[in-house]
Amino acid sequence: MRDAGLAAPPPPLDANSTKFHHWRVPTLPTGTVTFLFTDIEGSTRLLHELGHAYADALVEHRRVLREAFARHGGVEVDTQGDAFFVAFSRASDALAAAQEGNEALNGPIRVRMGVHTGEPLVTDEGYVGIDVHRAARIAAVGYGGQILVSQSTCELCGRDDLRDLGLHRLKDLTAPERIYQLGDGEFPPLKSLNTTNLPVAANPLVGREAELAELSSMLVDGERLVTLTGPGGSGKTRLSLQVGAEVLDAFPGGVFFVPLAALASPDLVRSAIARTVGVREIEEIATRRALLVLDNFEHVLDAACEVSALLGAGHAVKVLATSRAPLRVQGECEYGVEPLPEHDGVELLIQRARSIRRDFTPNPARAAQVCRRLDGLPLALELAAGQLRFFDADTLVQRLEQRLPLLTGGARDAPERQRTLRATIEWSYDLLSAELQDLFARLAVFAGTFSLEAAEVVAEAKVDALRELVESSIVKALAGGRFLMLETIREFALERMAELPDVSALRRRHAAYYRALALTAALDTDVPSEQQPEIVVPEAANLRAALAWTLDNNEIEFGLELLVALEQFWVLGYTDEAMRWFSVFLERGEAESALLRARALRSYGSSASFAGKFALAEQLWEESLSLYEQLEDEHGIAVLLHRLSISALINGDVPLARERAEQSLEIHRRLANDKGACQPLSLLGAIALQGGDVEAGVALLEESAALAKNVGWRWWRAGTLGALADVALAGRRTEEASALLAEAIDLAVQIRDRVGLSWYLSQYALALALEGRTADAGRIWAAVENASAFVPGGPWRRDLPALEERLAAFSDAEFEAGRHAGRTLALEDVAAEIVG
Repeated sequence: MRDAGLAAPPPPLDANSTKFHHWRVPTLPTGTVTFLFTDIEGSTRLLHELGHAYADALVEHRRVLREAFARHGGVEVDTQGDAFFVAFSRASDALAAAQEGNEALNGPIRVRMGVHTGEPLVTDEGYVGIDVHRAARIAAVGYGGQILVSQSTCELCGRDDLRDLGLHRLKDLTAPERIYQLGDGEFPPLKSLNTTNLPVAANPLVGREAELAELSSMLVDGERLVTLTGPGGSGKTRLSLQVGAEVLDAFPGGVFFVPLAALASPDLVRSAIARTVGVREIEEIATRRALLVLDNFEHVLDAACEVSALLGAGHAVKVLATSRAPLRVQGECEYGVEPLPEHDGVELLIQRARSIRRDFTPNPARAAQVCRRLDGLPLALELAAGQLRFFDADTLVQRLEQRLPLLTGGARDAPERQRTLRATIEWSYDLLSAELQDLFARLAVFAGTFSLEAAEVVAEAKVDALRELVESSIVKALAGGRFLMLETIREFALERMAELPDVSALRRRHAAYYRALALTAALDTDVPSEQQPEIVVPEAANLRAALAWTLDNNEIEFGLELLVALEQFWVLGYTDEAMRWFSVFLERGEAESALLRARALRSYGSSASFAGKFALAEQLWEESLSLYEQLEDEHGIAVLLHRLSISALINGDVPLARERAEQSLEIHRRLANDKGACQPLSLLGAIALQGGDVEAGVALLEESAALAKNVGWRWWRAGTLGALADVALAGRRTEEASALLAEAIDLAVQIRDRVGLSWYLSQYALALALEGRTADAGRIWAAVENASAFVPGGPWRRDLPALEERLAAFSDAEFEAGRHAGRTLALEDVAAEIVG
């Protein structure tokens, strides 16, 4: 459990420091050790309030705590000001000491405590390891009188009085920690990072203390738009993430990380921001005190006007952007990110080297030479550290000495640091064999992340070769068997890819692969197979790249077939983007087959309907029906009759809606098409319910749900179960409704349908409220509100206001308390609690 980046424990609650010096080193426990950190809450305020009496109170506080720690075998590692750092051989002793000390403090001083267990390394200077750092972080998120405990400590001590506070992200941005509270005291929500989507960092930030303080002050005190500029690899993204973590408390509306690197067009920036924040239009957040961290803006600079308009629409939201070039809009404050100073660069290099080779012994002089040769650029240092798998430090320095002078002849008007980064990447590239160089170039065809299968099929990668690229730090291995090439490295790889003799065939193979994947997902209404939207959701960036290639190469039919194959994917929250694609392709696609155009118009109409453009949807569906009738395609006619029955129902023409749905059902049944039949069955059920015939309506919905299950259409079954739950809720049969909704929620999670998931969780909240569990209802409703995943159209369009009104009737103190607690919860976390 060693982390070489921590030569000794940090000051107890100084979360940004990784350096700490002991005035003495006692005999420290070894092996599995439990750390206890304490800190006085509001010490500065107490000093002002108590004046000279504060010194006496501080002495008494130290006496009480030291006696408690000593009685339970605690070893005082260090004391700084008003904070203790104590180590215990047993987790149970640490908790007993913490509880006893906390209860004995009855003066004006209130102390927060954090307890964590790990296996640190003991050196002459003290403890070494990330566990010390984590224990301090845990203490830092609590309040005076509160004792917080990590999961590792909880599992060891087995006490019944530990209250689970859930998963919490700490300010070092590493993986979330499940935190428990000792005792039943009531405290505000922990000061953790749970109101943000900032991604998990592999390692704490090295250095940058001055930049963090300056940028945090700028954003909190006045600046509306700050742009971090600098060459690729200078650490802009990592710095922006840490700034977001540090200022989180100042932005109650949330801090949101919006990655832009995978976007193919500036036109997609608005929807990317809206989807991340959970709003329909980005202007909705203008009056929220929120911070948007917009990453990799340099290739979508034409969207800078959108940022300017957002800032002009309100005075609360702020933006922190990273870009290789400034946005050039009014009010922008450009902040250049310089390379790391030598001492921080050395620390970064040594940390990364030790994470690769645990036996690495640093030579500070050699490490400093490497940093100087690489201009202190973090990406360059990480790449260099990756080579320490194969070279010792002397050989590494020697190779840099040989290569850098040869690789400084880039464009004269380019920043020197940018040329040096290119040299670093090219140097790493030159270390690869010819086979790996070829694979490196081919992998540039992927946008965003990619799977192992995609690498094998599209780039013709061998597993061993891909593993070598990962080990060389040129490709990153991610969770879930996916891979990523950093954008800076990919730019270099794209240049190499352009030199390949078969680059056209490679790009075509990429587009063909993702079309085949889309077809496998069976998201087209015409395909009878089981739908699997979850296999294409992670591929959004590659799907965009494939569509862009087809458009650039005038492969209009190819592109339309891909768009249609993704019909169900688009309605999972990508409807605006789908409408833009369909519009462009159909404008240029006069020569495509009538059948393909009919299918494309039908799919375009679906996206329009879910986007709330009902008149456009009806027009597109009518055009599609006309083409299907000309082709005498009964299946297509049946599908469009159902779609147009939806239009009729929206327009209030119930007789026409019923007529069209019955015609659709008759054709589907004659064609033995169960997937087709379940659609008009559901609509006829809705019409029956609307007319007061509950028995007939429920029977039709149940038949639709059964057919959807038989054909593997999880999205449709979930929606129909939700409709049946509405009936049960209307009759106050909450147990029945909850069972139906639990399955619907599970299905929505499986297919990554956040829109549907929001609706089913809303219904579930109502069921809980009807049972009198208003606190739980408020908690779930808050998560739904915070996600803001609903789209303008969809089957819940008319029902959501009524559900909100019914929930409002249960808005008592317990509901509001639950609502407050649930604002930091993700939809998926709430769903997991329900489904189990």
